[in-house]
Amino acid sequence: MTAPNRNTLWGRAIAAELARNGVRTVCLSPGSRSTPLTVACDEHDDLRTVSALDERSAAYFALGRARRTGEVTPLISTSGTAAANYHPAVIEASQGRVPLLLLTADRPPELRDSGANQTVDQEKLYGDAVRWYKDLPEPVADERTLRSLRTDLSRAVGTAEGTHSGPVHLNVPFKKPLEPTPVDGDVPADLSRLAAMGRGDDEPFVRRTVGQPQLDDGDLRKLAEELSVDRGLIVAGPADPPGLTADAVTAFSHATGFPILADPLSGLRFGGHTRAAPVIGGYDGYVNTAVTESWPDPEVVVRLGASPTSKPLRKYLAGTDARQLVVDPAGAWREAEFTATDLVVADPDRLCGHLSQIVRSGGSADWRNRWTRADAEHGEVLADHADEPFEGGILADVVDGLPDPSTLVVSNSMPVRDLDRFGMPSTKSVTAIGNRGASGIDGIVSTALGAAHGTTDDVTLVIGDLAYYHDMNGLLALARADVEATIVLVNNDGGGIFHMLPIEDFEPPFTSQFKTPHGIDFEPTGELYGFDYRRVDDREAFRETYAEAVAAAGSQVIEVRTDAAASHDLRDDLQRETVDRLVD
Repeated sequence: MTAPNRNTLWGRAIAAELARNGVRTVCLSPGSRSTPLTVACDEHDDLRTVSALDERSAAYFALGRARRTGEVTPLISTSGTAAANYHPAVIEASQGRVPLLLLTADRPPELRDSGANQTVDQEKLYGDAVRWYKDLPEPVADERTLRSLRTDLSRAVGTAEGTHSGPVHLNVPFKKPLEPTPVDGDVPADLSRLAAMGRGDDEPFVRRTVGQPQLDDGDLRKLAEELSVDRGLIVAGPADPPGLTADAVTAFSHATGFPILADPLSGLRFGGHTRAAPVIGGYDGYVNTAVTESWPDPEVVVRLGASPTSKPLRKYLAGTDARQLVVDPAGAWREAEFTATDLVVADPDRLCGHLSQIVRSGGSADWRNRWTRADAEHGEVLADHADEPFEGGILADVVDGLPDPSTLVVSNSMPVRDLDRFGMPSTKSVTAIGNRGASGIDGIVSTALGAAHGTTDDVTLVIGDLAYYHDMNGLLALARADVEATIVLVNNDGGGIFHMLPIEDFEPPFTSQFKTPHGIDFEPTGELYGFDYRRVDDREAFRETYAEAVAAAGSQVIEVRTDAAASHDLRDDLQRETVDRLVD
């Protein structure tokens, strides 16, 4: 391989090692200093590039794709504030364990701290939010340095996708010329093939053999004995990419007799396994003391994934005397009530699979029936109010109307909470994802469209009006990334979630400083970004419109006008009705 200059050689080596390490898509934002990286990735036959004009949107797009696929999606930016715009998505990727690789082009070292234009301190720009950081050396056509570069790329991808998956940052300084302009003598003619082109047969420079943490036989047998109880629970919180395996957790549930309290983002709330497994989805609507004070406590709780979305569930678990085992393959602490008794460092799928073969309990049928009856009563209450106009009903209708298979992306604030309470278990193959790492409302549109880029499923996004406003420019990816989605925009004209807080009783400043009604008409975004825009005001109209939208080609936004205060009151009314049924 020949190259016109060392920067081009450097960029081609990086692109080649990305592809050889399994990367298939790279997200690029236009800029000058990143030219060697952009050109190399765009020219590489095995890399698909997506051009995103805004770096913040680009980062969330890559995050959404990586969350949906479990595969690292690199980002390339120019220097300066461009790289700083990745930071919110880096935080979400870190806390949500999403594999990202940030390649930030930089000015050469001698220009740093000199007042040079578009030069900022990019060293360790993202602090401890990345799993690994390295300031790469300046490009040089040197054998050892090129081998080091290729090794760094293999290490970066491996670290991002490792057991404690998350973002990795490589800072890449370049001097001019940045374009593939020939420079005499820049690349020696006798440069070895290994340094110039890497390994043969498209092998990565460093091959990775990845194992999974697991318990030894003695610890497994001991744990199996401790799980041989009448009353146990499997609590599955939001899953790390690529998610939990339903077969392994279902087998574990069958062996122990434990019900599965499945967060909607766990990968266990929806799917064919719900025909046979005791999957519980409505717990957020009834696990309060009025119901559970007459229930016996669970004896043991097995916690999988991140902390559950449901606050009532978290408080219920904290109030029991159960032994609680947090299973985490990275050995991290993700239990903020501080009532867990055990940390089990093991891959959850392998652990559940192994335990299902040696546990000899079966559990208490009365205990399982208590949970399945409560869930059934909750479902009947929802069915009795199927036409009530409130935000939670929209999430229930979306779940009922999703094509099979589907990817469902939910925004933070109220949509994910309403999905948790009102999105009942279903046999449909639904992958539900959301940004619950840091739980922000920024970048949600871009996350959804990035997820759409990583799947052949139909994709539906349910988003609130403030989150839609935060990331309207992310809609440009519909055309630039050639993706489609049905977007359900729940518009209550402000921050509806604040109606759940005590500040609602203080007026002022509640409306002006918390709910903050904006009065924005979002319909022109349809014309601006090239999609159909519809508006509905009741659930029957929504169900009909949503069915038409998911059956049609192209992207559509369905705006549903709602009343935040009325929706909040109806959530409370439905909970009271369910509780009344359960305590009679």
